[in-house]
Amino acid sequence: MKIIQIQLYVLLWCQAAETLDQLADLGQNVTINCDLDDEDVYWILLTQSDSPTVILRSFSNPTLAFHFHKTLKNKYSVQSKHRLVIYNVTVDEFGVYYCMNTDTPPKLSHSTRLNILVLTEPTQPTELSNHQNETQWQFIIIISALVNAGLIIVVIVVSCYSGERLKRHAIDLQQTKRLCLEQPEELSPA
Repeated sequence: MKIIQIQLYVLLWCQAAETLDQLADLGQNVTINCDLDDEDVYWILLTQSDSPTVILRSFSNPTLAFHFHKTLKNKYSVQSKHRLVIYNVTVDEFGVYYCMNTDTPPKLSHSTRLNILVLTEPTQPTELSNHQNETQWQFIIIISALVNAGLIIVVIVVSCYSGERLKRHAIDLQQTKRLCLEQPEELSPA
């Protein structure tokens, strides 16, 4: 029942707590400080997808830590002054950490948000971006050239067809004019 009370209290406190950011590389060991000077404290992890998880209870003697889940025993430990140590950080440890005293009502420390760094070479994203941009421009140039070539062919065909029609029309006009000149008496009334 006490754990449920702790979880509810943490949820309420999270809205107003000051949060410190701490960055860590994947696989690195991380130490998070507790700013409470009490004899014993609870360490709590709050993630976006889960309810608060009580990791362990730390006493003034760090070797007496009590883990609430056996699976967390190899992942978390405490040092003097209730400092929490996280071994071999993975994405699963991403979240907000609190230490809380055991008084009633309990007091929470400032929170620490653990952010995971992903190691990449700084030149890779730039080179990839430049290559992608170059490929996109090449594609645009090829498409533009094909569209322009198509338009030129259409203009040539239309011009040729229009020229032929004009020639035929001119020939038809000349023939009509010649016929009219050759037979003028048939057209006049008698």
